[in-house]
Amino acid sequence: MAKRKRLSPPDPAQNPVTGTHMGPGGMMGMRRPPAPIADMAGAASATAALEDLAQEMQDARAQGRMIVQVPLDQVAEDYLVRDRTAMDADELQALVTSLEARGQQAPIEVVSLGSDRYGLISGWRRLTALKQLRDTTGEDRFARVACLLRAPEAAAGAYVAMVEENEIRADLSFYERAHIAARAAEQGAFDSARDAVKALFAAVSPSKRSKIHSFGVVFAHLDDVLRFARDIPEHLGLRLARALETEEGFAARLSADLRRAAPESAAEERQLLEAALNGSKAPPETAAPAQPPVAPGVWLRAGKGRLTLSGAGVDAALQEDLRAWLAARRL
Repeated sequence: MAKRKRLSPPDPAQNPVTGTHMGPGGMMGMRRPPAPIADMAGAASATAALEDLAQEMQDARAQGRMIVQVPLDQVAEDYLVRDRTAMDADELQALVTSLEARGQQAPIEVVSLGSDRYGLISGWRRLTALKQLRDTTGEDRFARVACLLRAPEAAAGAYVAMVEENEIRADLSFYERAHIAARAAEQGAFDSARDAVKALFAAVSPSKRSKIHSFGVVFAHLDDVLRFARDIPEHLGLRLARALETEEGFAARLSADLRRAAPESAAEERQLLEAALNGSKAPPETAAPAQPPVAPGVWLRAGKGRLTLSGAGVDAALQEDLRAWLAARRL
């Protein structure tokens, strides 16, 4: 006869439903049951949302859509050659008064230079006014400046950003426009001053760009001796460019006169420039016209049955091109 298996009596410490061991007082001593699926899904969703937010903030900062607060002394004003060569005292005081009363309403634009340093792209007047307020009031609210952190692909992009803002916010003189084009080319942002003018002032008319080229002639010959260059009127600058390009020795004589006279005001300097032009030895038929050049270094004057081209740009290559164009036009 087969033996029957003896059954052990139930253990009172064993949970009859789950089979897990019960601790003292009837508490389970094994692992807790797993969290519900809904809780796990919610945690994953929250983590993904935080990652998306972090990425969006990183993208906004990289794309210049985020305003950051930067200590004034961490902004390098000399990162670019400024297109503004001077600042009117009354304009600066008006800006200081506005900032003191209303705070900074528009951010400046900067580029990161690393090590908590930033290069100024645009907003030089606002930065200058804030520094003046910080120094005169000592208030902490003027110790930092609101900035848009830009990431231009190259120096050329930074120059374009600066010029575009000032073309809208400030009335740059023709000399200042020529100045920044020449300096940007010197720093290697553009291959030449001509390329710089084309890129920096792409939105202006061809006539205005031609005038900027003419003032570039004045800059090239007289920048180191002019004291009030930004105040040179348009018509006077065009006449100067014409004489500088066409009359041998004019630049040297005018430079000597300016150094000797050392004018103390824009009006004095203008009178000296006018006098030099009135005493110019250029022949009457090449006297400076009021119109800007039709091409860099080329002036066109029309008379009855006659067209006259003059200037340093009238060279052998131009003559050949003109002959070829006229021959083709007759066909």
